[in-house]
Parts: sequence; C-alpha cells; structure tokens
Amino acid sequence: MNLVKIVVFVPKTHADIVRKAIGDAGAGRIGNYSHCSFSIHGVGKYKPLEGAHPTIGKVGKFEEVEEERIECVCEKSKAKEIIAAIRKVHPYEEVAFDIYPLISEEELK
Repeated sequence: MNLVKIVVFVPKTHADIVRKAIGDAGAGRIGNYSHCSFSIHGVGKYKPLEGAHPTIGKVGKFEEVEEERIECVCEKSKAKEIIAAIRKVHPYEEVAFDIYPLISEEELK
C-alpha cells in the first residue's frame, strides 16, 4: 500500500472538526482502527498582507494563534480527497499543510 502522512495546522477552536473530517474522508486507518491521528499544540504566527481576508487578525498586523498540528496517514490515492475535506471545514483562507511520502516496514529490508 502506498501511504502518505498529511500534516495540517489548525486553530484549537476547529481542531476536532478538522480531525473528524479527515477521518470521515478515510484518513487515519491503521489496522482495525479509524480516525487515528496525532496532535501537538503550538503557536501559529503570521501577518496578513493587503488583499487577505484573515479569519483571525487584521491586515498589516502580526497575529499569534494557538493551533494544533494534526498528523494522520492515508493511502496516497485518497490524499486529494482528504485535503478537499480539510479545506471544506478549515476556517483559514490559506490552509497550511504538508504531505510526506512513507515507506513500509517491509521496504526496510
């Protein structure tokens, strides 16, 4: 199976909504478990530029937001669908996420 890890950064206020959308879209399947994810808390910092429509903060002013980094695995073939599900419920105009290719334990031989 060709797996990737998707990492997304989301305000704490929306973390559970995003986590549910990710799992409902098919990410986080590990064996006989669904909706598996890992989270860590941090602080997102940014400055909205002219033309931005920030959910939190004002154009031209630095902002700090308590966020969660949510990580989950999924089949590479489902990644676009999962990213679409994230975008549908994520409150930010610009969603920050990473996609990492994974190798299986069998490939370590």
